[in-house]
Amino acid sequence: MYTHDTTYRILYGQTDQMGYLYYGTYPLLYELGRVELMRSIGTTYKTLEVDHQVMMPVAELNSRYKRPAYYDDLLTIRTTLDTVPTKMITFNHSIYNAQDQLINEGYVKLFFVDMKTNKRVSCPTMITTPLLPYFETP
Repeated sequence: MYTHDTTYRILYGQTDQMGYLYYGTYPLLYELGRVELMRSIGTTYKTLEVDHQVMMPVAELNSRYKRPAYYDDLLTIRTTLDTVPTKMITFNHSIYNAQDQLINEGYVKLFFVDMKTNKRVSCPTMITTPLLPYFETP
């Protein structure tokens, strides 16, 4: 299992009339978690797309709201990979407030597509290779 945490502070413009973080913002927080997890293993979406011509379309997104978040809250976005990616990659997200209370959890499943052929491909080694040590059993 590989886990990466990143933080994010809620902006005023992201809250709704009730003062809560707008529900439609959570997928953007998931994306932030994914991007930063990728960066933590030494790669970026830009490198994947520009240098390797592989894109990652979303196949499925699930989100469960546990408690509200508010303007100026500092959130921790915990992103976890439970398995080594193959044809698909599933990012599990847990979002916590500053009191370490779980406010949201969800997952996003993506797959890999060769941008030249528009066909599905396996996960590039630039992603799997740095992850393998976290999944090996002694």
